[in-house]
Amino acid sequence: MLAFLLKRVMSAALLVLFISLVSFALVFAAGDPAISLAGQAGSAADAEKIRDALGLDRPVYRQYLEWAARALRGEFGNSLRYDQPVARMVVDSFKITFLIGACAMALSVSLAIALGVLAARHRGGLIDRAVLLLSVTAQSMPSFCLALLGIIILSVEFPLLPSSGADTWRHLVLPVAVLAFYALPAVLRLTRAGMVETLSQDFIRTSRAMGIGEHRILYTYALRNALLPVVVVAAAQFGYMLSGSIVIESVFAIYGAGRLSIDSVLGGDLPVLQALVLGFSLIYVVLTLLGDLAVAWLDPRARG
Repeated sequence: MLAFLLKRVMSAALLVLFISLVSFALVFAAGDPAISLAGQAGSAADAEKIRDALGLDRPVYRQYLEWAARALRGEFGNSLRYDQPVARMVVDSFKITFLIGACAMALSVSLAIALGVLAARHRGGLIDRAVLLLSVTAQSMPSFCLALLGIIILSVEFPLLPSSGADTWRHLVLPVAVLAFYALPAVLRLTRAGMVETLSQDFIRTSRAMGIGEHRILYTYALRNALLPVVVVAAAQFGYMLSGSIVIESVFAIYGAGRLSIDSVLGGDLPVLQALVLGFSLIYVVLTLLGDLAVAWLDPRARG
């Protein structure tokens, strides 16, 4: 287990290093950052002053090392648009995004596992077909369409829930439901496939022959084995949900990390964009690493 852990941690560290290089390179994506910061009305002298103040006249490798050292301390400078500490802006925006994503992921995984087990138990029947139809529908419907449909029905036609903001728990019901529906198909199909395969194994038939109850066979023996790949997919899906929150936050007017990303791109706020890219990527890497470690802990065969 220790060798497997070290191998996965080293792989994650190399990936983080690559991500940091990409994040740092965003500064130079639009050409000379000093000219961009000086603006159209700025002169060559203004650009030179900015270049000297920000250390842009130093070798690129030295700029990267200094930037990486500050990033490790959580220092990304001030926003060019709002003149506020970037770290505080990013942390504040991630709080609401993470809350919505975590609630949606918990709802989606719970529902997907329950429906996957139900479909596998009634394989080929009406319930199985209905569950697969739900999965296909969730897979094919864009999240913004479902969000707009939810607003029309539950906020306009029947004013039961707020359509924007994140002030109370009622404001979060629609965003959480839409994100949960978005993540449902992958976990549901994988759970169903795993349960179908596990229920056909010899030890399941032996358990039934021994008179063990069907409920115990399903939820104690079969589900434990079927959920191993689900753990990895759920972890990765959580990362996708966080990074894909841009659409949901835009539709429901929630100022989280997704909306901050759009503002940073449109406003050319490169320090904020750097921090967001690094933050989203780190979350995805950590979640994937935790998923791999969880599977290795549950099933020693996965350690290689």
